[in-house]
Amino acid sequence: MPLALCLSRAATTVVVAASHFSLSWTHSIEKIRWEEQWQVTPAGLVVVDASIQGSGAGMEPPDDAVLRDGAWHYRPRVPPQPEVVLAASDFTADHTLCAQGRCQPLHQWVAGEGPVRLSRCDAP
Repeated sequence: MPLALCLSRAATTVVVAASHFSLSWTHSIEKIRWEEQWQVTPAGLVVVDASIQGSGAGMEPPDDAVLRDGAWHYRPRVPPQPEVVLAASDFTADHTLCAQGRCQPLHQWVAGEGPVRLSRCDAP
């Protein structure tokens, strides 16, 4: 069965039939854009690339990062994640999720209050 991305918030779950997706956000203090590219695998969610458009207190790119097109690109050394939890904050803009050729804020993908849980699931 093909894999998909599940987005859950409160009692709502949305299945996104995508094997890869990106997450982006703006750092709340430094106002610098971050972006991560993810794959949905049988082992869980795997971050395959990340980029930062600058640096600041506590958010320096790693030593092996490469400056390309105005952003520092690197591959995070993180094992597959069974779940990624993204907290909602009144102090920052929402995360943007891009999948299936569509980019929009997380709250437009899955309604409700509280954190959004991303996980691997089976495509319908």
